[in-house]
Amino acid sequence: MAEKKKSALAYESKSVWQSVNETEKNLIFDFAEDYKKFMNTCKTERESVCCTEEQAKKLGFKDINLAQYQPGEKIYIKNNHKNIIFAILGKKDIKEGINLIAAHLDAPRLDLKPMPLLEEGNMALLKTHYYGGIKKYQWVNIPLAIHGRIVKADGSTVDISIGEDENDPVFTINDILPHLSSKVQGEKKLLEGIEGENLKMLVGNIPVNDKEIEEKVKEMTLRKLSEQYGMTEEDFISSELEVVPAYKARDVGFDRSMVGSYGQDDRVCSYAAFRATLDFEGIPERTILVFLVEKEEIGSYGVSGIRSKFLYNSIGRILGLKFPDYRESDLRNLLENSFAISGDVGAVINPMFKEVFDSVNSPKMGYGILLEKYTGSRGKSGASDASAELMGKVRKIFNDNKIVWQPSILGKVDEGGGGTVALYLADLGIQVVDSGTGVDGMHSPFEVSSKADIYETYRGYKAFLRDA
Repeated sequence: MAEKKKSALAYESKSVWQSVNETEKNLIFDFAEDYKKFMNTCKTERESVCCTEEQAKKLGFKDINLAQYQPGEKIYIKNNHKNIIFAILGKKDIKEGINLIAAHLDAPRLDLKPMPLLEEGNMALLKTHYYGGIKKYQWVNIPLAIHGRIVKADGSTVDISIGEDENDPVFTINDILPHLSSKVQGEKKLLEGIEGENLKMLVGNIPVNDKEIEEKVKEMTLRKLSEQYGMTEEDFISSELEVVPAYKARDVGFDRSMVGSYGQDDRVCSYAAFRATLDFEGIPERTILVFLVEKEEIGSYGVSGIRSKFLYNSIGRILGLKFPDYRESDLRNLLENSFAISGDVGAVINPMFKEVFDSVNSPKMGYGILLEKYTGSRGKSGASDASAELMGKVRKIFNDNKIVWQPSILGKVDEGGGGTVALYLADLGIQVVDSGTGVDGMHSPFEVSSKADIYETYRGYKAFLRDA
């Protein structure tokens, strides 16, 4: 039988692995090693901001208060330890617009409640409140770590990370054994099997030897916290303590082609954007800016969410370095002349649940960076919906730079959907499109992505910052 020919006019996506030579493959694997180190070090927004700031300063980035307006000047602006902006000033007048990538640092997790510590069943437990969209049953019976900051009564602070070192204790949330679960869980729907109020983390079991104390195990826990961190129970109220999986980023597969890690939504895009800025060579034509933000998983509200004025004010501060007396109309025109990528992950086709994906339009793992015209839910609710012209512009940049990319949507139309920060950039008048890395098992404690897709995201972001 004669082999059927494929039309020269038809579009066909391609695997990164079949598009690279051995040298390029080694670059992919080397980049993934750096990425895993970042993921193991930066499990919270605060840690990510601290880590990226330290690296950037070593490569010549200056706090904006110490910067001057000159092409090639490298600047960073920090927002209360939770957001950070990195910028490199370009040759062209900044009023002509900037090239911007925004990605979020926060990930679904468990937060400790303001008064979390209690004793039940001769165990000390910490009550949690889940953050973002999680499947609660995925967070039981796994090793957990606590990261964050304690602000004590005298105003002093203590940063903690417990559960990451091999010598650290870990914590866990115990599920009910199958022998006794038929009535309390067996008749419930899967997503209702674990209730939010029952996400209580086990942290202690030894009682104090004091007959006067009623809650003896709780008292022992308080004494340990006082001993190790100098804190009292009231200090929990002014603390920001996040509970995350205690395991490390690991290679996945016999071929080690993938990375499994907590928090890849969306630190994979944050890291790729940050590295694209650090590794930028020469002086850009247009000013480039990368914004690492938080609160995306809970609607982008608050002073550290992208709905705040921080981005708007920061771009104004950069503009003010050259034009101290600029008018607000100058800033608005700058934004309208700008191009942006909303760097966020997409969902690759999961072989176990193919029925919820559009096999023609949904992305595949290992097929490169995603280019997503719109996100949103069902009838494009909550989408910015990029124009054909912007799609064409970014597509050309990717093709001209031999970036392996693929079009993307989030599942079938009526299945649901989700949003990104794109619509809030669009609110500022910036032309924006979604583009990022494909992930499987999104919002789980152990998400999986292709090393090839991570690297193509980095390459795609570098090309966009340079050429948009």
